[in-house]
Amino acid sequence: MREGICIWFTGLPSSGKSTLARRLFSLLQEKGYLVKLFDGDEVREKFFPEAGFSKEARINYLLKVAELVKKELSQNQIVICAFVSPYREIREKLRKEIGKNRFVEVFVDCPLEVCEKRNTRGLYRLAREGKIENFTGISDPYEPPEKPEIHLRTDLLSVEECVEKIFSYFLINKNKEEDFSKGEIKAPEKLKSSAGLDALF
Repeated sequence: MREGICIWFTGLPSSGKSTLARRLFSLLQEKGYLVKLFDGDEVREKFFPEAGFSKEARINYLLKVAELVKKELSQNQIVICAFVSPYREIREKLRKEIGKNRFVEVFVDCPLEVCEKRNTRGLYRLAREGKIENFTGISDPYEPPEKPEIHLRTDLLSVEECVEKIFSYFLINKNKEEDFSKGEIKAPEKLKSSAGLDALF
């Protein structure tokens, strides 16, 4: 039996990572897949509330997250992660730590100005006013992935269109598709979203 696979969403704050991750999680869970969701804000609050936001602190924090992910992967689960994870350096470390054949990087790409408009908590405004330090996209850089497995423009695509692109990736990459197997419980033949997504796993 193969181990699970990690689908890692990365992007600016308010780019749509959590929205997409939760939609994907719900679709897979509804169809009976073994799936775990790790969302950045929730993981930080629940497991690592002491973690800071400097580059070093972010790297250490995400490496700890990688250990949580590996535990779930060892149980042959699909693990969905939504983290800003702003530096290429840390994402490469995550890929090596989790396993390059088990790590699917999803770049949630959205223009900064759109992300700022979406952020109802006013965090971008506070960062521009100097009231929040090390805020990604304002006072701390975001380094876009150079070769992500999946690239999603959330300012141009709907949530359902983005999810469809994710499934299309697994259809094309048959070796990744096999990693969605759950062992004794057969995966459903088809997964269909409300928008008409019809992707064979």
